[in-house]
Amino acid sequence: MTTTLHQQFTLEEFLKLPETKPASEFANGKIHQKPMPQGKHSRLQLKLCDAVNQVAETKKNALAFPELRCTFGGRSLVPDVTVFTWSRIPFDRDGEIENVFAVHPDWTIEILSPDQNTTKVISNILHCLRHGTQLGWLIDPASRLVLAFFPEQQLIELTNDNILPVPEYIQLNLSVNQMFSWLKAGS
Repeated sequence: MTTTLHQQFTLEEFLKLPETKPASEFANGKIHQKPMPQGKHSRLQLKLCDAVNQVAETKKNALAFPELRCTFGGRSLVPDVTVFTWSRIPFDRDGEIENVFAVHPDWTIEILSPDQNTTKVISNILHCLRHGTQLGWLIDPASRLVLAFFPEQQLIELTNDNILPVPEYIQLNLSVNQMFSWLKAGS
C-alpha cells in the first residue's frame, strides 16, 4: 500500500526533501511513497533491465535503468524500469551519466505490487505518454498479464504466448510466458 502525505507541496519543495526508501513520487501537489518491492517485483525488474541492456547497450541504442527518478511535466516519478534512447541520456562533461534526469523516458515499465493502487500507476504511465514517452507497460504478476500503452492508441492486453511490444531500437523477442518464467528459480 502506498503512503500519501496530504500536505500540499510544490515540485521544487518536493525535490529539496531527502530521498526515501522506498522512493516517493510527486504528482498533483501530493507526495506518494511507493510500496517496498517484493520478490516477484524485484526479479522481473532485474531481468527486464538485463534483457534490454544486453541487446541495446553495446550498440549504444538505449539503456534501461531500475528505479530512476524522472522529473518532467510537473511530476517527479520513479518508474520500476525506464528505458532511454542513447541520444537522450544526459551525460556530464566527463561523459558519465548524470544523476538528475529532468526528462521523460522513452519507455516506462511498471510492475504492480500487491496492494498497490493500480489507478495511480496507470496515471503515471499516461503522464509519461502525454509528455513524449512512446511505450508503457503495466505488468501484473498476480494476473500474469501485461497492459501495453501507446500514445493516442487503445491499450493492448497481453497474456500467455503474446509477444510483448518493444520500441524499434530494441531487438527483443519476448513473450508474456517467457517473461513470467523468470520467476522460477534458475531461469
